[in-house]
Amino acid sequence: MEEFIKKNLIKVKSFHPFFEKALNEMLIAGGKRFRPSLLLSVVRAYEPMLIDSAKYAAFAIELIHTYSLIHDDLPVMDNASLRRGHPTLHVTYDEVTATLVGDALNTYAFEVLSKAPMHNDIKIELIKILAENAGPNGMVLGQAIDCYFENKKLNINELKFLHLNKTGKLIAASLKMGTIIVNKTELADKLYDFGLKLGLLFQIQDDLLDLLDSSETGKTTGVDENKNTFVTILGIDEAKKEADKLAGEIEKELNEFDESLKVELNKLLEKYLYRHSKVKSEKCKM
Repeated sequence: MEEFIKKNLIKVKSFHPFFEKALNEMLIAGGKRFRPSLLLSVVRAYEPMLIDSAKYAAFAIELIHTYSLIHDDLPVMDNASLRRGHPTLHVTYDEVTATLVGDALNTYAFEVLSKAPMHNDIKIELIKILAENAGPNGMVLGQAIDCYFENKKLNINELKFLHLNKTGKLIAASLKMGTIIVNKTELADKLYDFGLKLGLLFQIQDDLLDLLDSSETGKTTGVDENKNTFVTILGIDEAKKEADKLAGEIEKELNEFDESLKVELNKLLEKYLYRHSKVKSEKCKM
């Protein structure tokens, strides 16, 4: 996937002194590539010959995810100074550049997807799934709720709704898009629901990992004190219990998938399911 990304970085014909560099900076900086890896795991399980074509869709998801991180880090939102082990774009350049880079990655995602060597009917369905889950009834909605209710306490069900949208839906879409590529539409809803649960686990883990030093996470930590998180609502110990419960449910569902899918997803998920265990409990914190 890294080689594909490097070959498909954005090129700009312009006299702007640094815009092209800024456009690609956070893509080159790396990241877990978790969402594209989910899509490719589904494809690899059923139609490994389609991996090269599927990388267009995987890259589109990564572009959407990266744009969301750039905007999330802006001063108007989290005002974070570190992402993927690098200074955030508004720190390196300026806020206008960072905002426009996010806008560009968002639209470039659909340009990339439109060029995928797939049947047009499949591409239209993939574009529809990605847009629905990244847009006003998905990730953007979650971000809007997150920002509006800063310093206003939500209940646990509202918090889950927030993060099912902000985090869960793009993860769920990654899995569902994989089923479309390999024509396993009977698995689409099941894997989508599995992805929502996985996204919720990831968010609880991220809330817990925000307690660690930024040298361990590669991004600015401690920016969520005034936000609704699973730690601020439940406390560290209860948030860890919730994460343990979700991880157990995900493991159980994972083992119920057919062997090929189980093997491929397990390769990816085994290092993530219990990553929250590194956070010390409240009674151990000094």
